[in-house]
Amino acid sequence: MVKITFPDGSVKEFAAGTTAYQIAESISPRLAADSLAASVNGATVDLSRPIDEDASVKFYKWEDEEGKHAFWHTSSHLLAEALEALYPGIKFGIGPAIENGFYYDVDSPVAITESDLPKIEAKMVELARQKEPLVRREVPKAEALKEFTEKGDPYKVELIEALEDGTISFYTNGNFTDLCRGPHIPNTGAIKAIKLLSVAGAYWRGDEKRQMLTRIYGISFPKKSMLDEYLALMEEAKKRDHRKLGKELELFAFSQRVGAGLPLWLPKGAALRDRLEQFLRSVQKEYGYQQVITPHIGNKELYVTSGHYAKYGKDSFQPIHTPVEGEEYLLKPMNCPHHCEIYKVKPRSYKDLPIRLAEFGTVYRYEQTGELHGLTRVRGFTQDDAHMFVRPDQLLEEFEKVIDIILYIFRTLKFDNYTAQISLRDKTNREKYIGTDENWEKAEQAIIRATEEKGLKTTIEYGEAAFYGPKLDFMVRDAIGRKWQLGTIQVDYNLPERFDLTYKGADDKLHRPIMIHRAPFGSMERFVAVLLEHTGGKFPLWLSPDQVVVLPISEKFNDYARKVADYLNRYDVRAQVDDRNEKIGRKIRDNELKRIPYLVIVGEKEEAEGKVSIRVQGEGDKGQMTLEEYKDYMVGLVKAEMEANKIEK
Repeated sequence: MVKITFPDGSVKEFAAGTTAYQIAESISPRLAADSLAASVNGATVDLSRPIDEDASVKFYKWEDEEGKHAFWHTSSHLLAEALEALYPGIKFGIGPAIENGFYYDVDSPVAITESDLPKIEAKMVELARQKEPLVRREVPKAEALKEFTEKGDPYKVELIEALEDGTISFYTNGNFTDLCRGPHIPNTGAIKAIKLLSVAGAYWRGDEKRQMLTRIYGISFPKKSMLDEYLALMEEAKKRDHRKLGKELELFAFSQRVGAGLPLWLPKGAALRDRLEQFLRSVQKEYGYQQVITPHIGNKELYVTSGHYAKYGKDSFQPIHTPVEGEEYLLKPMNCPHHCEIYKVKPRSYKDLPIRLAEFGTVYRYEQTGELHGLTRVRGFTQDDAHMFVRPDQLLEEFEKVIDIILYIFRTLKFDNYTAQISLRDKTNREKYIGTDENWEKAEQAIIRATEEKGLKTTIEYGEAAFYGPKLDFMVRDAIGRKWQLGTIQVDYNLPERFDLTYKGADDKLHRPIMIHRAPFGSMERFVAVLLEHTGGKFPLWLSPDQVVVLPISEKFNDYARKVADYLNRYDVRAQVDDRNEKIGRKIRDNELKRIPYLVIVGEKEEAEGKVSIRVQGEGDKGQMTLEEYKDYMVGLVKAEMEANKIEK
């Protein structure tokens, strides 16, 4: 017999070898029917997995991320089975579940295009209705190599060659067998609704020098109504795409002459960025931060010392060679090494700490062309970076203050749905991290304790830590439910050691400070992209690049329109004039599409009486005011917003 402990703390005994599914069924047939996978002692497994020792068990349904992951992972195998049936001789790369759905990378003997997707979908539905079980089989490495070599699938052979004997498992559904660790749902019958979304190219193993494979993206659900709802959200997402909105609102652009992944901020976009920066500067000022500025390049040895060169050197831009032989510089990949050098400019006392250095620092990291995506994946970006150098007794309080800053920013910009993700080291592979186990343990415990004291809803992700320390990442869901990683806080015992940072303690001895890395926005580029899509381009009034557009009914009233705009601008109400030779209906429609909050219409009557007619974005006509009344009204609205959010001018 084995003892099974459930999430509510209750314990029951079962015969050794009882499967997770049988345990669920003994509790409730409905639980067994709704469960997609299980957690056994913290590891997510198939429901068919027998349990041979005492264990803590939890069941995952569709509502759980682990349940969706198993469902979509099985859907990728169903896709592969359909492809093998339709395209004999096709070869398979990898087919994982992703955040929303799944994909499979394939090498097909004939080209697969978007027009082929309905045919593949239909085959998947046909196979799913057969309720094929997902059967796991553990195999020796030699047998695995033999099977896929005989099948003629070089990509699977390459994957198997990198695995250790005793760790290899296959899953079979119908006539398809795949190399896979799992877990999977019990059978394909739960997959009721399928949509293949797109076809793209993807280099094998992400290497531009390797074979270009065909990547097929898809999504699936246990109910058709869920698919319909998802597709409706995707249509809304297309309307909110920050690349589309950025062009319409004239915020940013890209130029091949400048270079891929290097955004050009247009005047309105630069004004938007500047207001976001001023907003954060005012918050930082309240918390005692000091602003610094560091160069865009640094000596290669700086990044060798920090460990960034060893970790990211191959992903950095190649060294910049100077006229001096042997002298090498890099475009700055991170701000933290520079801030360490600022800390070292003079001796520090325990009374000086905490020292809080903040910078809107632009950094550069090479991304493959295929990975670039608008503002969310670029090669040059500006971090709202800050580094605190603290004593051990100050660590917890300073960390909690950063949490306060991030949550304040989220509240101000209406990011109300978020989860704090505690990102820790990989449980087994420690080679990719620097520093001692003792320091890592102290840093991880500090983050966990801070989140507990703040009462944050958290998840723990192993293997997601930075190479120099654990971190707290804020995962935000936007207005249509998509998840983004925005603010981050990291605890670092390692860079202070690498740069030999010290302070003199009350005991007159030298001590090592602890470093906190912090970026509430993450990067200005990514944050603006997420904010654009979250708001649909309808920014808060205080943040909007154009608060008012003045629309003259005809050319005769252009001078009065300019007088109105000039008057408003004198009182810091951002106004412009649309004096195009177009009908007023067209001007109203065009400026509504530009998401400008207030439209002011002027004609003969308004000019004669010194008034303006007002339209509010999405609300229509709001009557007339005198110019002075309208100025006071707008100034009051902006002032109220800024005061409510403690934003300085």
